[in-house]
Amino acid sequence: MSDDDIRVLLVDDQDLFREGVRVIVDAQDGMTVVGTAADGAEALRRVEELAPHVVLMDIRMPEMDGVEATRRLFAPDAVARRAAAGAPPVRVVVLTTFNLDDRAATAIRHGASGFLLKDTTPVQLRDAIRTVHAGNAVLAPGDLNALMAGSFTAPTPVPAAYLGLTEKEREVFAAVAAGLSNTEVGARVFLSESTVKTHVGSILRKLALRDRVQIVVYAHEHGLAA
Repeated sequence: MSDDDIRVLLVDDQDLFREGVRVIVDAQDGMTVVGTAADGAEALRRVEELAPHVVLMDIRMPEMDGVEATRRLFAPDAVARRAAAGAPPVRVVVLTTFNLDDRAATAIRHGASGFLLKDTTPVQLRDAIRTVHAGNAVLAPGDLNALMAGSFTAPTPVPAAYLGLTEKEREVFAAVAAGLSNTEVGARVFLSESTVKTHVGSILRKLALRDRVQIVVYAHEHGLAA
């Protein structure tokens, strides 16, 4: 394993499925399975022990399911503890058998970067791991917005932190929330791609968000999605 490899943790209660995914992931260049877990509680322990970059998390498991494990994984105290220990930021992809699963939507609200169907291809799995490791969503922008649109019955008040964004940052926020890439955002708001990246970083910092996926969630939660 190279120091530059993406470290992957597999979480699923079915031994055969875990081993099949392990073989697929280990066969890819630039990524390595560093461990496995059979339920959410074990997954939380393994994240602390192994400091993975990406967790592939089954949504339905005994003892503790993937939704609750994701919620606990991204609880502020857990995130702060891992950061203090020097662990890298962790990304979660939930695994499900149902497309646009309500549980997957809840997991994304708690911090997951998207979901994959369990019958996904090896190429799709590889690309998903690389995508979330880079801080992006697994889901296509339209699917992510459709999933989030049905997840909030009523928007909550706009936080003061959002009101503190500059006018240009709000334009970038709206474009990212709509699912646009940095290149597309730049074309919409007349900025270079490097400047867009700077604005996105500032938005994430000011709103205390982890990645672009959470910008989409934040927009829907507070009624800011177009």
